[in-house]
Amino acid sequence: MCGVTHFFHMPLLLPPAIKAMPALGVQPVATHSEKAAAYMADGYARASGRLGVCGAQAIGAANLAAGLLDALMARSPVLALTGGGSTETRDRNTYQEIDQRPIYAGLTKFSARVDAAHRLPDLLNQAMRAATTGTPGPVHLELGGFTGGVLDGEAVSIHRPDPRFAIAPALRFPADAADVSRAADRIAHARRPIVIAGSGVRAGRAEAALARFVERWQLPLATSLDAKAALPDAHPLNAGVTGNYARDTANMAVAEADLIVFAGSTTGSMATSDWNVARPGTPTIQIDIDPRELGRNFPLDVGLAGDPATVLDQLADVARTTNRSAWHDRIAALKLQWRIMAEADERSDALPIAPQRLCRDLSESLPEGALVVVDTGHSGTWAARNLYLDRPGQGLLRAAGSLGWSYPAALGAKCAQPDRPVVCFNGDGAFLYHFAEMETAMRYGINTVTIVNNNQGFSQERPVWRESAALDENWRFSPVSYTRVAKGFGLKTYHVEKPADLRPALRAALAEHRPTLIEVMSDHQITCPPPWRP
Repeated sequence: MCGVTHFFHMPLLLPPAIKAMPALGVQPVATHSEKAAAYMADGYARASGRLGVCGAQAIGAANLAAGLLDALMARSPVLALTGGGSTETRDRNTYQEIDQRPIYAGLTKFSARVDAAHRLPDLLNQAMRAATTGTPGPVHLELGGFTGGVLDGEAVSIHRPDPRFAIAPALRFPADAADVSRAADRIAHARRPIVIAGSGVRAGRAEAALARFVERWQLPLATSLDAKAALPDAHPLNAGVTGNYARDTANMAVAEADLIVFAGSTTGSMATSDWNVARPGTPTIQIDIDPRELGRNFPLDVGLAGDPATVLDQLADVARTTNRSAWHDRIAALKLQWRIMAEADERSDALPIAPQRLCRDLSESLPEGALVVVDTGHSGTWAARNLYLDRPGQGLLRAAGSLGWSYPAALGAKCAQPDRPVVCFNGDGAFLYHFAEMETAMRYGINTVTIVNNNQGFSQERPVWRESAALDENWRFSPVSYTRVAKGFGLKTYHVEKPADLRPALRAALAEHRPTLIEVMSDHQITCPPPWRP
Protein backbone atom coordinates (compact mmCIF):
# COMPACT_ATOMS: atom_id res chain seq x y z
CA MET A 1 0.00 0.00 0.00
CA CYS A 2 2.79 2.43 0.86
CA GLY A 3 5.10 1.41 -1.98
CA VAL A 4 7.74 -0.22 0.23
CA THR A 5 9.08 -3.20 -1.74
CA HIS A 6 12.05 -4.39 0.36
CA PHE A 7 12.91 -5.00 4.00
CA PHE A 8 16.66 -5.10 4.67
CA HIS A 9 17.43 -6.97 7.86
CA MET A 10 19.87 -8.96 9.89
CA PRO A 11 18.14 -12.00 11.35
CA LEU A 12 16.32 -12.55 13.53
CA LEU A 13 13.55 -9.97 13.74
CA LEU A 14 9.83 -10.56 13.24
CA PRO A 15 10.03 -14.09 11.75
CA PRO A 16 6.24 -14.42 11.23
CA ALA A 17 6.12 -11.09 9.43
CA ILE A 18 9.08 -11.97 7.21
CA LYS A 19 7.37 -15.21 6.20
CA ALA A 20 4.28 -13.23 5.19
CA MET A 21 6.05 -10.41 3.33
CA PRO A 22 6.49 -12.01 -0.11
CA ALA A 23 2.75 -12.57 -0.43
CA LEU A 24 2.30 -8.86 0.25
CA GLY A 25 4.80 -7.83 -2.43
CA VAL A 26 7.67 -7.10 -0.05
CA GLN A 27 11.05 -8.82 -0.53
CA PRO A 28 12.96 -9.48 2.70
CA VAL A 29 16.71 -9.14 2.13
CA ALA A 30 18.83 -10.83 4.79
CA THR A 31 22.27 -9.22 4.97
CA HIS A 32 25.58 -10.08 6.62
CA SER A 33 25.67 -7.14 9.02
CA GLU A 34 23.22 -4.72 10.55
CA LYS A 35 25.20 -1.74 9.29
CA ALA A 36 24.98 -3.03 5.72
CA ALA A 37 21.22 -3.45 6.14
CA ALA A 38 20.92 0.19 7.20
CA TYR A 39 23.08 1.33 4.26
CA MET A 40 20.93 -0.68 1.84
CA ALA A 41 17.76 0.92 3.21
CA ASP A 42 19.48 4.30 2.88
CA GLY A 43 20.47 3.70 -0.75
CA TYR A 44 16.94 2.49 -1.45
CA ALA A 45 15.48 5.68 0.05
CA ARG A 46 17.86 8.06 -1.72
CA ALA A 47 17.35 6.42 -5.11
CA SER A 48 13.56 6.37 -4.93
CA GLY A 49 12.45 8.89 -2.32
CA ARG A 50 10.44 6.09 -0.73
CA LEU A 51 10.84 5.07 2.88
CA GLY A 52 13.73 2.64 3.28
CA VAL A 53 13.08 0.02 5.97
CA CYS A 54 15.68 -1.99 7.86
CA GLY A 55 15.71 -4.08 11.01
CA ALA A 56 17.68 -6.11 13.54
CA GLN A 57 17.04 -8.15 16.64
CA ALA A 58 17.78 -6.59 20.02
CA ILE A 59 21.49 -7.38 20.28
CA GLY A 60 22.14 -5.92 16.81
CA ALA A 61 20.41 -2.62 17.49
CA ALA A 62 23.64 -0.69 18.16
CA ASN A 63 25.16 -1.93 14.91
CA LEU A 64 22.04 -0.90 13.00
CA ALA A 65 22.14 2.53 14.65
CA ALA A 66 25.69 3.09 13.40
CA GLY A 67 24.41 2.67 9.86
CA LEU A 68 21.89 5.48 10.30
CA LEU A 69 24.53 8.18 10.71
CA ASP A 70 24.97 8.62 6.96
CA ALA A 71 21.20 8.73 6.45
CA LEU A 72 20.93 11.47 9.06
CA MET A 73 23.65 13.57 7.46
CA ALA A 74 22.22 13.02 3.96
CA ARG A 75 18.56 13.78 4.76
CA SER A 76 17.42 10.26 3.92
CA PRO A 77 14.07 8.82 5.12
CA VAL A 78 14.88 5.46 6.74
CA LEU A 79 12.78 3.50 9.23
CA ALA A 80 14.80 1.26 11.58
CA LEU A 81 12.99 -1.50 13.47
CA THR A 82 14.74 -3.29 16.34
CA GLY A 83 13.91 -5.80 19.01
CA GLY A 84 14.16 -4.71 22.62
CA GLY A 85 13.30 -5.52 26.17
CA SER A 86 9.86 -6.35 27.47
CA THR A 87 8.09 -5.63 30.73
CA GLU A 88 9.01 -9.16 31.82
CA THR A 89 12.71 -8.98 30.99
CA ARG A 90 13.74 -5.32 31.30
CA ASP A 91 16.35 -4.51 33.98
CA ARG A 92 16.84 -8.20 34.87
CA ASN A 93 20.20 -8.82 33.12
CA THR A 94 18.48 -10.81 30.43
CA TYR A 95 20.91 -12.37 27.96
CA GLN A 96 21.92 -9.93 25.19
CA GLU A 97 19.54 -7.26 26.46
CA ILE A 98 20.56 -3.71 27.17
CA ASP A 99 18.73 -0.42 26.71
CA GLN A 100 19.91 0.88 23.36
CA ARG A 101 17.36 3.63 22.79
CA PRO A 102 19.79 6.32 24.05
CA ILE A 103 22.04 5.42 21.09
CA TYR A 104 19.20 6.26 18.71
CA ALA A 105 18.43 9.59 20.35
CA GLY A 106 21.22 11.40 18.53
CA LEU A 107 20.91 9.52 15.24
CA THR A 108 17.22 9.83 14.45
CA LYS A 109 14.46 12.43 14.16
CA PHE A 110 12.11 10.23 16.20
CA SER A 111 12.52 7.13 18.36
CA ALA A 112 9.80 5.32 20.30
CA ARG A 113 9.15 2.05 22.08
CA VAL A 114 6.30 -0.24 21.06
CA ASP A 115 5.34 -2.14 24.22
CA ALA A 116 1.95 -3.39 23.02
CA ALA A 117 0.69 -4.43 19.61
CA HIS A 118 -2.15 -1.93 19.65
CA ARG A 119 0.38 0.94 19.83
CA LEU A 120 2.06 0.00 16.54
CA PRO A 121 -0.38 1.80 14.20
CA ASP A 122 -0.15 5.22 15.83
CA LEU A 123 3.60 5.03 16.49
CA LEU A 124 4.32 3.78 12.96
CA ASN A 125 2.32 6.65 11.49
CA GLN A 126 4.16 9.12 13.72
CA ALA A 127 7.53 7.67 12.71
CA MET A 128 6.65 7.92 9.02
CA ARG A 129 5.48 11.51 9.39
CA ALA A 130 8.77 12.41 11.08
CA ALA A 131 10.85 10.62 8.44
CA THR A 132 9.32 12.30 5.39
CA THR A 133 8.27 15.81 6.47
CA GLY A 134 10.45 18.85 7.01
CA THR A 135 14.05 17.80 6.56
CA PRO A 136 13.79 14.05 5.86
CA GLY A 137 15.75 11.71 8.09
CA PRO A 138 15.93 8.34 9.85
CA VAL A 139 13.48 7.22 12.54
CA HIS A 140 13.36 4.25 14.91
CA LEU A 141 10.84 1.96 16.56
CA GLU A 142 11.93 -0.48 19.26
CA LEU A 143 9.58 -3.48 19.27
CA GLY A 144 9.22 -5.16 22.64
CA GLY A 145 10.85 -8.59 22.82
CA PHE A 146 14.20 -9.83 21.57
CA THR A 147 12.84 -10.48 18.07
CA GLY A 148 9.94 -8.05 18.28
CA GLY A 149 7.57 -10.60 19.72
CA VAL A 150 5.27 -7.90 21.09
CA LEU A 151 3.67 -7.80 17.64
CA ASP A 152 2.55 -11.39 18.00
CA GLY A 153 -0.33 -10.02 20.08
CA GLU A 154 -3.56 -8.71 18.62
CA ALA A 155 -4.12 -5.04 17.98
CA VAL A 156 -7.53 -3.74 19.02
CA SER A 157 -7.81 -1.70 15.85
CA ILE A 158 -5.61 -1.42 12.80
CA HIS A 159 -5.21 1.95 11.13
CA ARG A 160 -3.24 1.51 7.95
CA PRO A 161 -0.23 3.81 7.51
CA ASP A 162 -0.97 6.94 5.51
CA PRO A 163 0.74 6.43 2.13
CA ARG A 164 1.37 10.18 1.81
CA PHE A 165 4.06 9.80 4.43
CA ALA A 166 5.84 6.88 2.78
CA ILE A 167 7.69 9.11 0.31
CA ALA A 168 9.72 12.26 0.84
CA PRO A 169 8.95 15.06 0.71
CA ALA A 170 5.51 14.16 1.98
CA LEU A 171 4.36 17.78 2.14
CA ARG A 172 5.35 20.66 -0.12
CA PHE A 173 4.76 24.25 0.89
CA PRO A 174 5.75 27.60 -0.64
CA ALA A 175 7.80 30.45 0.75
CA ASP A 176 6.22 33.72 1.76
CA ALA A 177 5.35 35.76 -1.35
CA ALA A 178 7.05 38.89 0.03
CA ASP A 179 10.28 36.93 0.54
CA VAL A 180 10.07 35.60 -3.00
CA SER A 181 9.65 39.15 -4.33
CA ARG A 182 12.63 40.42 -2.33
CA ALA A 183 14.78 37.51 -3.53
CA ALA A 184 13.81 38.16 -7.14
CA ASP A 185 14.84 41.82 -6.78
CA ARG A 186 18.26 40.81 -5.40
CA ILE A 187 18.83 38.33 -8.22
CA ALA A 188 17.72 40.79 -10.90
CA HIS A 189 20.18 43.46 -9.75
CA ALA A 190 23.22 41.16 -9.29
CA ARG A 191 25.88 41.20 -12.00
CA ARG A 192 27.58 37.90 -11.09
CA PRO A 193 25.05 35.74 -9.22
CA ILE A 194 25.57 32.01 -8.75
CA VAL A 195 23.42 29.22 -7.29
CA ILE A 196 24.91 26.58 -4.97
CA ALA A 197 22.66 23.50 -4.78
CA GLY A 198 23.02 20.83 -2.11
CA SER A 199 21.58 17.61 -0.72
CA GLY A 200 18.19 19.22 -0.13
CA VAL A 201 17.67 19.32 -3.89
CA ARG A 202 18.08 15.55 -4.10
CA ALA A 203 16.10 14.91 -0.91
CA GLY A 204 13.32 17.18 -2.14
CA ARG A 205 13.23 15.72 -5.67
CA ALA A 206 13.83 19.28 -6.86
CA GLU A 207 16.23 18.68 -9.75
CA ALA A 208 13.73 19.61 -12.48
CA ALA A 209 12.62 22.73 -10.60
CA LEU A 210 16.25 23.75 -10.10
CA ALA A 211 16.99 23.36 -13.82
CA ARG A 212 13.92 25.42 -14.72
CA PHE A 213 14.90 28.15 -12.24
CA VAL A 214 18.49 28.59 -13.41
CA GLU A 215 17.54 28.43 -17.08
CA ARG A 216 14.77 31.03 -16.81
CA TRP A 217 17.00 33.40 -14.85
CA GLN A 218 20.14 32.31 -16.75
CA LEU A 219 22.05 31.76 -13.50
CA PRO A 220 25.28 29.75 -13.33
CA LEU A 221 24.94 26.71 -11.08
CA ALA A 222 27.54 25.19 -8.78
CA THR A 223 26.63 22.15 -6.71
CA SER A 224 27.83 20.02 -3.89
CA LEU A 225 28.55 16.45 -4.95
CA ASP A 226 25.04 15.49 -3.76
CA ALA A 227 23.41 17.59 -6.48
CA LYS A 228 26.00 16.96 -9.19
CA ALA A 229 23.51 15.51 -11.68
CA ALA A 230 20.97 18.35 -11.43
CA LEU A 231 22.25 19.68 -14.77
CA PRO A 232 24.33 17.85 -17.38
CA ASP A 233 28.03 18.64 -16.98
CA ALA A 234 28.14 20.07 -20.49
CA HIS A 235 25.25 22.49 -19.84
CA PRO A 236 26.61 26.03 -20.30
CA LEU A 237 25.23 27.11 -16.90
CA ASN A 238 26.81 24.20 -15.00
CA ALA A 239 29.94 25.56 -13.32
CA GLY A 240 30.77 22.21 -11.64
CA VAL A 241 31.06 20.81 -8.15
CA THR A 242 32.24 23.28 -5.52
CA GLY A 243 33.69 22.98 -2.03
CA ASN A 244 36.25 20.49 -0.73
CA TYR A 245 35.31 17.78 -3.25
CA ALA A 246 35.48 20.16 -6.18
CA ARG A 247 36.74 21.27 -9.54
CA ASP A 248 39.12 24.16 -9.01
CA THR A 249 37.34 26.31 -11.57
CA ALA A 250 33.96 25.82 -9.86
CA ASN A 251 35.47 27.21 -6.67
CA MET A 252 36.88 30.11 -8.66
CA ALA A 253 33.42 30.88 -10.06
CA VAL A 254 31.84 30.91 -6.61
CA ALA A 255 34.62 33.12 -5.24
CA GLU A 256 33.96 35.69 -7.99
CA ALA A 257 30.19 35.85 -7.44
CA ASP A 258 28.54 38.98 -6.10
CA LEU A 259 25.41 37.09 -4.98
CA ILE A 260 25.08 33.49 -3.77
CA VAL A 261 21.77 31.63 -3.80
CA PHE A 262 21.96 28.51 -1.62
CA ALA A 263 19.28 26.03 -2.70
CA GLY A 264 18.74 23.08 -0.38
CA SER A 265 22.30 23.40 0.91
CA THR A 266 23.27 23.05 4.55
CA THR A 267 25.97 25.70 3.86
CA GLY A 268 28.37 23.37 5.67
CA SER A 269 32.12 23.00 5.38
CA MET A 270 32.13 20.56 2.44
CA ALA A 271 30.14 22.69 0.00
CA THR A 272 31.90 25.93 0.94
CA SER A 273 35.45 24.62 1.41
CA ASP A 274 35.38 25.39 5.12
CA TRP A 275 33.49 28.66 4.48
CA ASN A 276 36.31 30.06 2.33
CA VAL A 277 35.08 29.74 -1.25
CA ALA A 278 31.61 31.12 -0.60
CA ARG A 279 33.21 34.17 0.91
CA PRO A 280 31.84 35.71 4.10
CA GLY A 281 30.32 39.08 3.32
CA THR A 282 28.98 38.11 -0.10
CA PRO A 283 25.25 38.93 -0.33
CA THR A 284 23.37 35.68 0.20
CA ILE A 285 19.92 34.14 -0.35
CA GLN A 286 19.09 30.76 1.16
CA ILE A 287 16.26 28.31 0.39
CA ASP A 288 15.59 25.49 2.83
CA ILE A 289 12.65 23.45 4.03
CA ASP A 290 13.84 23.85 7.63
CA PRO A 291 13.67 27.47 8.86
CA ARG A 292 16.32 26.64 11.45
CA GLU A 293 18.89 26.29 8.66
CA LEU A 294 18.33 29.80 7.31
CA GLY A 295 21.34 31.94 8.16
CA ARG A 296 23.15 29.19 10.06
CA ASN A 297 26.54 30.00 8.50
CA PHE A 298 26.01 33.12 6.38
CA PRO A 299 24.07 36.31 7.24
CA LEU A 300 21.23 36.46 4.75
CA ASP A 301 19.79 39.16 2.56
CA VAL A 302 16.74 36.93 2.11
CA GLY A 303 15.78 33.62 3.72
CA LEU A 304 13.14 31.51 1.95
CA ALA A 305 11.55 28.84 4.15
CA GLY A 306 9.79 26.26 2.01
CA ASP A 307 10.02 23.09 0.00
CA PRO A 308 12.96 23.65 -2.39
CA ALA A 309 11.09 22.51 -5.51
CA THR A 310 8.11 24.72 -4.72
CA VAL A 311 10.23 27.76 -3.90
CA LEU A 312 12.36 27.35 -7.01
CA ASP A 313 9.17 27.20 -9.08
CA GLN A 314 7.97 30.39 -7.38
CA LEU A 315 11.20 32.13 -8.33
CA ALA A 316 11.15 30.73 -11.87
CA ASP A 317 7.67 32.15 -12.37
CA VAL A 318 8.91 35.70 -11.69
CA ALA A 319 12.12 35.46 -13.73
CA ARG A 320 13.38 38.64 -15.37
CA THR A 321 15.56 39.09 -18.39
CA THR A 322 18.96 40.46 -17.41
CA ASN A 323 22.01 40.82 -19.62
CA ARG A 324 24.89 39.02 -17.93
CA SER A 325 26.86 38.07 -21.03
CA ALA A 326 30.20 38.95 -19.43
CA TRP A 327 29.47 36.66 -16.46
CA HIS A 328 28.37 33.84 -18.76
CA ASP A 329 31.54 34.28 -20.82
CA ARG A 330 33.56 34.02 -17.61
CA ILE A 331 31.83 30.77 -16.65
CA ALA A 332 32.50 29.37 -20.14
CA ALA A 333 36.16 30.36 -19.86
CA LEU A 334 36.48 28.65 -16.49
CA LYS A 335 34.87 25.47 -17.85
CA LEU A 336 37.31 25.47 -20.75
CA GLN A 337 40.18 26.10 -18.33
CA TRP A 338 39.14 23.02 -16.36
CA ARG A 339 39.01 20.80 -19.44
CA ILE A 340 42.49 21.94 -20.43
CA MET A 341 43.78 21.35 -16.89
CA ALA A 342 42.22 17.89 -16.65
CA GLU A 343 42.84 16.62 -20.17
CA ALA A 344 46.34 15.16 -19.70
CA ASP A 345 45.42 13.13 -16.61
CA GLU A 346 42.07 12.00 -18.02
CA ARG A 347 43.73 10.72 -21.22
CA SER A 348 46.85 9.35 -19.52
CA ASP A 349 48.19 5.98 -20.70
CA ALA A 350 50.44 5.71 -17.64
CA LEU A 351 50.81 2.50 -15.66
CA PRO A 352 49.48 1.88 -13.07
CA ILE A 353 46.23 3.47 -14.24
CA ALA A 354 45.49 7.06 -13.22
CA PRO A 355 42.16 7.36 -11.37
CA GLN A 356 41.34 10.41 -13.50
CA ARG A 357 41.54 8.19 -16.61
CA LEU A 358 39.26 5.66 -14.93
CA CYS A 359 36.63 8.32 -14.22
CA ARG A 360 36.77 9.77 -17.72
CA ASP A 361 36.38 6.36 -19.34
CA LEU A 362 33.55 5.54 -16.95
CA SER A 363 31.86 8.81 -17.95
CA GLU A 364 32.01 7.92 -21.61
CA SER A 365 30.77 4.37 -21.01
CA LEU A 366 27.74 5.06 -18.81
CA PRO A 367 24.39 4.62 -20.58
CA GLU A 368 21.36 6.87 -20.30
CA GLY A 369 19.64 6.63 -16.94
CA ALA A 370 22.64 5.18 -15.11
CA LEU A 371 22.97 5.83 -11.39
CA VAL A 372 26.49 6.08 -9.96
CA VAL A 373 26.92 5.45 -6.23
CA VAL A 374 30.24 6.71 -4.86
CA ASP A 375 31.99 6.47 -1.55
CA THR A 376 33.61 9.17 0.51
CA GLY A 377 37.31 10.09 0.38
CA HIS A 378 39.14 9.80 -2.91
CA SER A 379 36.19 8.14 -4.63
CA GLY A 380 34.06 11.19 -3.93
CA THR A 381 36.81 13.61 -4.89
CA TRP A 382 37.58 11.94 -8.21
CA ALA A 383 33.87 11.75 -8.98
CA ALA A 384 33.46 15.47 -8.29
CA ARG A 385 36.39 16.38 -10.50
CA ASN A 386 36.61 13.84 -13.30
CA LEU A 387 33.21 12.16 -13.67
CA TYR A 388 30.96 13.73 -16.33
CA LEU A 389 27.23 12.97 -16.33
CA ASP A 390 25.82 14.24 -19.61
CA ARG A 391 23.35 11.62 -20.83
CA PRO A 392 19.63 11.89 -20.02
CA GLY A 393 18.49 10.50 -16.71
CA GLN A 394 21.93 9.94 -15.22
CA GLY A 395 22.30 10.45 -11.49
CA LEU A 396 24.71 10.22 -8.58
CA LEU A 397 24.48 9.31 -4.92
CA ARG A 398 27.41 9.83 -2.58
CA ALA A 399 28.32 8.85 0.96
CA ALA A 400 27.69 11.72 3.33
CA GLY A 401 30.86 10.75 5.20
CA SER A 402 30.81 7.03 6.10
CA LEU A 403 33.58 5.05 4.40
CA GLY A 404 32.24 1.74 3.10
CA TRP A 405 28.71 3.05 2.54
CA SER A 406 28.62 2.83 -1.24
CA TYR A 407 28.52 -0.91 -1.93
CA PRO A 408 25.55 -1.80 0.31
CA ALA A 409 23.86 1.47 -0.68
CA ALA A 410 24.22 0.58 -4.36
CA LEU A 411 22.52 -2.76 -3.71
CA GLY A 412 19.66 -0.94 -1.99
CA ALA A 413 19.40 1.57 -4.84
CA LYS A 414 19.18 -1.26 -7.36
CA CYS A 415 16.38 -2.86 -5.34
CA ALA A 416 14.51 0.45 -5.47
CA GLN A 417 15.05 0.89 -9.22
CA PRO A 418 15.66 -2.61 -10.64
CA ASP A 419 15.47 -1.51 -14.28
CA ARG A 420 18.06 1.22 -13.86
CA PRO A 421 21.80 0.57 -14.43
CA VAL A 422 23.49 1.05 -11.04
CA VAL A 423 27.26 1.40 -10.79
CA CYS A 424 29.15 1.49 -7.49
CA PHE A 425 32.48 3.35 -7.60
CA ASN A 426 34.70 2.83 -4.57
CA GLY A 427 38.24 2.14 -3.49
CA ASP A 428 39.59 -1.06 -2.03
CA GLY A 429 39.62 0.49 1.45
CA ALA A 430 35.89 1.17 1.24
CA PHE A 431 35.03 -2.12 -0.45
CA LEU A 432 36.68 -4.16 2.32
CA TYR A 433 34.08 -2.89 4.80
CA HIS A 434 31.16 -4.83 3.31
CA PHE A 435 32.46 -7.09 0.55
CA ALA A 436 30.59 -10.01 2.17
CA GLU A 437 27.43 -8.49 0.69
CA MET A 438 28.54 -9.91 -2.66
CA GLU A 439 26.93 -13.09 -1.39
CA THR A 440 23.73 -11.14 -0.71
CA ALA A 441 23.81 -9.73 -4.24
CA MET A 442 24.17 -13.22 -5.69
CA ARG A 443 21.46 -14.74 -3.49
CA TYR A 444 18.87 -12.15 -4.45
CA GLY A 445 20.06 -11.38 -7.98
CA ILE A 446 20.87 -7.72 -7.29
CA ASN A 447 22.65 -6.92 -10.53
CA THR A 448 24.92 -3.97 -9.86
CA VAL A 449 28.30 -3.21 -11.44
CA THR A 450 30.96 -2.55 -8.82
CA ILE A 451 34.22 -0.80 -9.70
CA VAL A 452 37.01 -1.31 -7.17
CA ASN A 453 39.71 1.31 -7.66
CA ASN A 454 42.51 -0.87 -6.26
CA ASN A 455 45.46 1.23 -5.18
CA GLN A 456 46.26 -1.27 -2.42
CA GLY A 457 45.74 1.05 0.49
CA PHE A 458 44.19 4.14 1.98
CA SER A 459 46.09 6.29 -0.51
CA GLN A 460 44.35 9.47 0.66
CA GLU A 461 46.17 9.01 3.98
CA ARG A 462 49.59 8.42 2.40
CA PRO A 463 50.79 12.00 3.02
CA VAL A 464 50.16 11.58 6.76
CA TRP A 465 52.64 8.71 7.02
CA ARG A 466 55.20 9.61 4.35
CA GLU A 467 57.93 10.44 6.85
CA SER A 468 58.94 6.80 7.28
CA ALA A 469 58.55 3.58 5.30
CA ALA A 470 58.20 1.86 8.65
CA LEU A 471 54.80 3.52 8.95
CA ASP A 472 53.49 2.14 5.65
CA GLU A 473 51.48 -0.48 7.48
CA ASN A 474 49.17 2.31 8.62
CA TRP A 475 47.92 2.87 5.07
CA ARG A 476 49.31 0.19 2.73
CA PHE A 477 47.36 -3.07 2.38
CA SER A 478 48.58 -6.57 1.76
CA PRO A 479 48.07 -7.55 -1.89
CA VAL A 480 44.51 -8.79 -2.41
CA SER A 481 42.98 -9.96 -5.68
CA TYR A 482 39.40 -8.71 -5.55
CA THR A 483 38.85 -10.43 -8.88
CA ARG A 484 39.53 -13.81 -7.30
CA VAL A 485 37.51 -12.96 -4.21
CA ALA A 486 34.52 -11.90 -6.31
CA LYS A 487 34.81 -15.02 -8.48
CA GLY A 488 34.64 -17.07 -5.31
CA PHE A 489 31.32 -15.41 -4.51
CA GLY A 490 30.08 -16.16 -8.03
CA LEU A 491 30.24 -12.68 -9.58
CA LYS A 492 31.22 -12.00 -13.16
CA THR A 493 34.60 -10.29 -12.95
CA TYR A 494 36.96 -8.15 -15.01
CA HIS A 495 40.57 -7.40 -14.07
CA VAL A 496 42.01 -4.25 -15.67
CA GLU A 497 45.66 -3.25 -15.59
CA LYS A 498 45.98 -1.30 -18.87
CA PRO A 499 44.11 1.93 -19.70
CA ALA A 500 43.16 0.62 -23.13
CA ASP A 501 41.19 -2.19 -21.46
CA LEU A 502 39.04 0.12 -19.32
CA ARG A 503 36.24 0.93 -21.74
CA PRO A 504 35.83 -2.61 -23.11
CA ALA A 505 35.56 -3.92 -19.54
CA LEU A 506 33.14 -1.19 -18.49
CA ARG A 507 30.86 -1.68 -21.46
CA ALA A 508 30.92 -5.47 -21.14
CA ALA A 509 30.10 -5.25 -17.43
CA LEU A 510 27.22 -2.87 -18.06
CA ALA A 511 25.80 -5.36 -20.57
CA GLU A 512 25.78 -8.17 -18.01
CA HIS A 513 22.60 -9.08 -16.18
CA ARG A 514 24.23 -10.41 -13.05
CA PRO A 515 26.29 -9.02 -10.16
CA THR A 516 29.57 -7.88 -11.69
CA LEU A 517 32.88 -6.53 -10.37
CA ILE A 518 35.64 -4.66 -12.20
CA GLU A 519 38.98 -4.48 -10.41
CA VAL A 520 41.12 -1.61 -11.71
CA MET A 521 44.77 -1.52 -10.67
CA SER A 522 45.45 2.16 -10.10
CA ASP A 523 48.40 4.27 -9.02
CA HIS A 524 48.68 4.67 -5.24
CA GLN A 525 51.08 7.58 -5.73
CA ILE A 526 48.32 9.80 -7.13
CA THR A 527 46.50 11.74 -4.45
CA CYS A 528 43.86 14.32 -5.13
CA PRO A 529 45.14 17.90 -4.88
CA PRO A 530 43.66 20.16 -2.23
CA PRO A 531 40.74 22.30 -3.38
CA TRP A 532 41.43 25.74 -4.81
CA ARG A 533 40.66 28.53 -2.37
CA PRO A 534 40.84 32.31 -2.72
